Amino acid sequence: MATQANALTLADCKRTTHPSHGGEIRHMDLGEGRVMWMDWWSQEGTAKGFSLVECASGETLRFRSAEENMGRRSAFDRTDDAIEVLDRHQAGSRIFATFERIANDLEFIARDIAITTETVETCACAAAYPALRGEKTEFMLAG
Repeated sequence: MATQANALTLADCKRTTHPSHGGEIRHMDLGEGRVMWMDWWSQEGTAKGFSLVECASGETLRFRSAEENMGRRSAFDRTDDAIEVLDRHQAGSRIFATFERIANDLEFIARDIAITTETVETCACAAAYPALRGEKTEFMLAG
């Protein structure tokens, strides 16, 4: 059982997921059991994206907000526009800020928009809402 001295924090979730060229940063508690972070990639090409998670259900919204030199697709960077959409939804009532509505508002801004349900707890959920793990596999910080 975690104690205050060794409890996982959102800062602990910043990590490199692919040695030297991919990772997760800017983990945030959005309140009411929802968390978010930015994904990044930088090897030969670059990309930025976001992941939002409802910690209790594991429902996850992922999308890419920028990419350059990532294959045959044209370069784009609409990160600021995507953040505006997220901020607008965050400022309103959570009952209206569903992942489906957020995804619809991102349709002509972001790429690779996907809503899935995860069965493994994320680091950000483990840090901010460990009581909402439910039946999901518990997140374990490696290393």
